[in-house]
Amino acid sequence: MMGQGVSCRKDEEFVLMRHVIGCHSNRMFQPEANIARHQWTMASVSHRGGKPNFLEAEVIRNQSAFFRAECKRLISETSKRCRDLQNDQTQKLDRRVKEVQFMKTELELKLEEIVVETDELLLLQTRVAKALEASREPLRVTLLCVEERKRGPEMLQDEVDRELLNEREVIEGVASALRRVSEQISEQIRLNRSAKYTLEQDLKEKSEAQHADLSCSITPSHAPKLQQPPIIGTAQQSLLVSPKQWESISHVNMAKAEQQKANSASLRALAEALLEQTFTDMQKQLQATAAAFQLHVQEIKSAKSQMEDQLAEILPELSSQRKIRDDLNVAIKETGQALAKAQAQLTSRNQRPSKELCSDPAQTHLLSEIQWLKASTSRLQKALVQSEEKERVLVRCQLELQHRIRCKADYLYMDEVVCGQHREAVTACRY
Repeated sequence: MMGQGVSCRKDEEFVLMRHVIGCHSNRMFQPEANIARHQWTMASVSHRGGKPNFLEAEVIRNQSAFFRAECKRLISETSKRCRDLQNDQTQKLDRRVKEVQFMKTELELKLEEIVVETDELLLLQTRVAKALEASREPLRVTLLCVEERKRGPEMLQDEVDRELLNEREVIEGVASALRRVSEQISEQIRLNRSAKYTLEQDLKEKSEAQHADLSCSITPSHAPKLQQPPIIGTAQQSLLVSPKQWESISHVNMAKAEQQKANSASLRALAEALLEQTFTDMQKQLQATAAAFQLHVQEIKSAKSQMEDQLAEILPELSSQRKIRDDLNVAIKETGQALAKAQAQLTSRNQRPSKELCSDPAQTHLLSEIQWLKASTSRLQKALVQSEEKERVLVRCQLELQHRIRCKADYLYMDEVVCGQHREAVTACRY
């Protein structure tokens, strides 16, 4: 019985040894294959006393070494592939950053152009507004002259009346045209600002995208606090635009801005032509009316006596004094403009960088020019005060003569004094 028990345990150990070897080697053992005694002795060691199976340990060790080699190879390949992918991605991001920068440059140029164009329109709108405002006083004076002549001693439909009516029509037409072009300029400014806003939004988005790509390109592989981002689903992927679509969006925005710029240029040309034409029309009509008034005054003067001759001698001097006063006003205005320009240039040059603040000949000349302009303005203003005083003296003399020849000077007083005083400040100004 004991022999049978030992035999059973050996059989179980033999079966166990065959199972272990078959699981860890490439060799397939058949269940019915016989094994030699010395093989059984090497492969199978009695488990009595807790002794290990040496053949099984050898197989496990070999497999472990092979697995370690495979892991090292996998790690090396993964690391190399990861570096290659990151290098490729960095290159693509760099190219993308350059593309975005190029598009930003194009947008910035277009934005600068539309800003400059809008500023030009704003200046033009100011000029049109000034021209429109300047047309109110001539119209008021014209209507006033018409009403004054209706209250004359006789209702005459003479050349002066016809010229005054033509003058009213011209000034009203000028004002209407200026109002229309002012409305067009306001609308064009709104469209320009809309295009400017679109370009600014596009630039803002381009800057954000460029910042994101630049951050990605310089982010190290082992940056701290890097978290695994959520996986973008196919629904979100479908919302992404293609490179052509991305480029097309900016091109459309720039094309719209370019179109508004072209419209602005056309409108500015139209407004400039209108300002010039209105100036020419008003100047021509004012001269015609003035000529009609002067002719009528001369006709009255020719019928007067010696007092009328004395009045005729004073009137040219009064006219000359008014002309010289107007010339002084113009000279003061021009000198003031030149002084403002010189002071603006001095202010601009004073804003140069500290290293560029050189007391060069241009700076010295500019300071001298400002001093000379200030002195000239002061002299012109003194002359203007004296001219106005001279003019007041001549007007008083004129009124005294008109009082003496009241019966003969009704129309002369109405056309030359009343209407003349109203119209003396009416001039066609180029804006």
